Amino acid sequence: MAVLHRESIDIQVNGSRVTALIMRPEGHEPLPGVVQIQEWWGIEPHVVDMAQRLASEGFVVLVPDLYHGKVVTEPDEAGKSVMMLHGNLEHAVKEIGAAIDALKARPDVEPKQVGVMGYCVGGLLTWLTALRNDNVAAAVPWYAGGFDPTPQDISGLQAPVLAIFGGKDQSIPAAQREKIEGLLKEAGKNAQVLVYPEAGHAFMNPDHGMGHEASAQDAWPKAVAFLKQHLSKQ
Repeated sequence: MAVLHRESIDIQVNGSRVTALIMRPEGHEPLPGVVQIQEWWGIEPHVVDMAQRLASEGFVVLVPDLYHGKVVTEPDEAGKSVMMLHGNLEHAVKEIGAAIDALKARPDVEPKQVGVMGYCVGGLLTWLTALRNDNVAAAVPWYAGGFDPTPQDISGLQAPVLAIFGGKDQSIPAAQREKIEGLLKEAGKNAQVLVYPEAGHAFMNPDHGMGHEASAQDAWPKAVAFLKQHLSKQ
């Protein structure tokens, strides 16, 4: 893994403050930026590890702390935390929008196009941000539960999307995945849906999910290549 520079910053959002972790390869070369959004556990070690992996691929990665310092370890506690987040999704989308703006303002981010990638509830927030923020240049939602768009929602999508699911993810029925894929195709959007038949929910997270190594090894380089394709200098 490349030698990484790590720092923390504060982002102001409507009078409140969001702390964010930033990682990038050492050096001063401008690089494309990606906002990475957490799972329902908060900013726990797996989220940090994924940010490190992404930064090692040549990105400036910003991870906003949408739980504002809280990290949970038990499913019941995580469920309560994510329900609180679900109750205020619009504010979370605003915080992610502020994170995008913070990345675009950095001199080490070039071009001024920012991708968004998130896991689990972070995948849902990736979708919502892509639908509502014109500054999203590419979106990669991983196993995004609870995303039930209308044709009108999808019609407003501007960013290219790579959506990744596990075929054995019981929290996201096959009919729901197929609906999303159908709406994207009907609207003629620049979008691809990948379904890994043997993978369950959170298959990139061996600590808290149904880790499936073969699926993870195939999906990760595809996600990285997608981001590089759409965020690189034209």
